Amino acid sequence: MPDALHYSDTEGDKKRPVLLLIHGLFGDLNNLAVIRRHFEKDFRVISVDLPDHGQSPRLNTFTLDAAVACLHATVSQLSLSRFILLGHSLGGKVALRFALHHPELVHQVMAADIAPVSYPHRHQSIIAGLESVSLASIQSRQQADEQLAKHIAEAGVRQFLLKSLYQNEAGQWQWRFNLSGLKASYSHISDWPAMDAQYQGPVLFIKGGDSEYILPEHRSAIASYFPAAKAHVINGAGHWLHAEKPQLFNAIVEKQLAKCK
Repeated sequence: MPDALHYSDTEGDKKRPVLLLIHGLFGDLNNLAVIRRHFEKDFRVISVDLPDHGQSPRLNTFTLDAAVACLHATVSQLSLSRFILLGHSLGGKVALRFALHHPELVHQVMAADIAPVSYPHRHQSIIAGLESVSLASIQSRQQADEQLAKHIAEAGVRQFLLKSLYQNEAGQWQWRFNLSGLKASYSHISDWPAMDAQYQGPVLFIKGGDSEYILPEHRSAIASYFPAAKAHVINGAGHWLHAEKPQLFNAIVEKQLAKCK
């Protein structure tokens, strides 16, 4: 039996569908807090740490289907019978794949800036930067940032990664994600193994207009798995669209949720 994931639960309005949030690579359940805070008054919002992230169990090998199995164990533990999935990036992949495996459980899916396709490896510099941080010798986040900067030029990306840097009770610096395990499993993370399945329910792909994660050539793959899929583009936003344009992103999600009375 797969291990259940670590989660937070707002325990909001039990009469409304549950909104389940799934973060992306190298993040944790707090990454989508801007969405959780916006909807927690009207919905029961559950946020999870993916396997090998945050306080969730570590896997021998991270795969999309292993993450789906852990998520299924979690919703079973919570006795959830019908819910809405919203995932960003890797979390969007897990959400889409969960809907294909367990369509009877999913009311609808929203996938933020990701498609059901295999991607080229594009995190080598991030992994190299994370590995370059000398956790045993740094004295501050500033020192960690300086070491990351040798590999990662974008300050925003570095600040995102540094949110997962913390000191344990012994004062030792550690990452909240399993860096070595995720590096070893990266080919599985970027992959999308073919499935003979369809999810007939509503699916909304929310794309950052300046991002290249969802491209015109992905349309056939999207349509083959999700025939009812629709798309919304947020112009002026990149891959971190929910953080760059939070009010607009939440408005799009709110409009989609209104269809699930």
